[in-house]
Amino acid sequence: MIAIIDYDAGNLKSVEKAFLALGEECVVTRDHDSIRRADRVVLPGVGSFGTAMQQLKKYELDQVIREVVQEDKPFLGICLGLQLLFEGSEESDGVEGLHLLDGEIVKIPEAPGLKIPHIGWNSLDFPHEGRLFAGLKEQPYVYFVHSYYLKAKDPSIVKATTEYGVTIHASVEKGNLFACQFHPEKSSTVGLQILKNFAEI
Repeated sequence: MIAIIDYDAGNLKSVEKAFLALGEECVVTRDHDSIRRADRVVLPGVGSFGTAMQQLKKYELDQVIREVVQEDKPFLGICLGLQLLFEGSEESDGVEGLHLLDGEIVKIPEAPGLKIPHIGWNSLDFPHEGRLFAGLKEQPYVYFVHSYYLKAKDPSIVKATTEYGVTIHASVEKGNLFACQFHPEKSSTVGLQILKNFAEI
């Protein structure tokens, strides 16, 4: 069973549909016991960093997330769900993230010819081997929608990067904690392979 955390700030239905298309049993929930009982947990996210953290705390999901990550249960953050795993974000000064990983979330710098937010398909490079990307060809294309990006403190956890004026840390892995800045559920067959790899961990 895969628990998809519902905190009123996630792209829930498309994530659920993607896992169901893979034949995976999943539930969209904010019930603490259901999340604890799940074999794997997914934290989606759309919206602002500060509002999302407020919602997680409102439903006391921040502590449940820490529990399941501490148990080394496979956990996947998607888009804003990646950003929330880190210390904080320039988007919401003074708001502390879950800080399960070290790094900062900063605004994509403006540059000629680049539109912000970064919306659309972009290719991934793999600086280190990551379990989410098993079976994929080099430089696969995935779908992004974001204005802020991760600069991880420890480069060894960065399993995928993309270029958009700067080098964006697009995916991280540490133990059984995984996260993607892009949307695998909107990334066609490549994204389904990534979600399948997660479901098989």
